[in-house]
Amino acid sequence: MKRFEVRNCLLCNTPLNEPVTWKLLLTNHFPKTICFDCEKKFEPYENKDKTVISLFRYNNPMKDYLHRYKFLHDVILAKIFREQIHMYLSKQKAVIVPIPMHPLKLKERTFSHVDELLKEANVPFTHYLEKITTETQGGKSRQQRLKAPPIFRLKNGMDVKGKDFILVDDIYTTGTTIQHGKKVLLDNGANCVTAFTLIRG
Repeated sequence: MKRFEVRNCLLCNTPLNEPVTWKLLLTNHFPKTICFDCEKKFEPYENKDKTVISLFRYNNPMKDYLHRYKFLHDVILAKIFREQIHMYLSKQKAVIVPIPMHPLKLKERTFSHVDELLKEANVPFTHYLEKITTETQGGKSRQQRLKAPPIFRLKNGMDVKGKDFILVDDIYTTGTTIQHGKKVLLDNGANCVTAFTLIRG
């Protein structure tokens, strides 16, 4: 994206009017994509469990954002939280692994929402997992999710032995999706698996 391609807030269309500074021109600073009024509607999440780090709470503005981004296919909204994602993940030495979509779901949605968040944040990642079911976890109770058969498998040819990983997803609710992915990696010899999500439900 060009430095000043986004002139208006991606959420409310208010002009951004971000001043041009040397820092903006010469560093890796990400230009703003939403206005201050929209920005302050998102509530930071206070992390107590360091094995799963989340950036924001699932409040009503975040619910609206996620609906527009994932289900209305508004892919440009992947830019909104790129600086916050970059600030955390770019410093990590573990391998970044996105939670994958099933190929049929990817075809239906046209883009992988987790991959796009990472691409916009300029965070390198590698797909170690494949999703083997089109069944979604939404609408299930925690018990139903825990009893579900495996939803991921290790991709052919991927060696995880002795490596540290960070699983990345858009939202953490009951934690079962992360647990399914974590189990596959650990069962195949991973040293340590933690997780990072944009939102905590």
